[in-house]
Amino acid sequence: MRTVRDGDDHTYLLVKRSAESSRVRDPETGAEEYLPNEELEPADGTDPLEAAARAVPEHTRRVLTVARSERSLGLLCELHERGPLPVRTVLSEYDLCESDVHGLFTEFRAAGLVAEADVHGERGYELTDAGERGVAALRE
Repeated sequence: MRTVRDGDDHTYLLVKRSAESSRVRDPETGAEEYLPNEELEPADGTDPLEAAARAVPEHTRRVLTVARSERSLGLLCELHERGPLPVRTVLSEYDLCESDVHGLFTEFRAAGLVAEADVHGERGYELTDAGERGVAALRE
């Protein structure tokens, strides 16, 4: 499968090409339509699978790409369920060493899923709006 772009710089997945037109699919909506070939050009640098992934809302994709294990996803789910947690609580209640906790929260922060928070006078973390929406969508 290849990706193509129209004159408005919208990316499509090329489904079928004929002499005069091509059937394309919008990766975000799944809608298919025929467009004249002269209106399309190759979308160099856009991977078809990455374009297809745009069918999943961005905040959910972010959770899926950062939470690469059930443990990391579980930590995000706990923050969703319980709200902000102090680092000390995460270390004492879950089977994670300090370096694991530091690594997970660093990745979550870089992805914009968590933010540092003051939790009852202690350093902790809470989900951002994107983190809340991403986890909530997966829990539905």
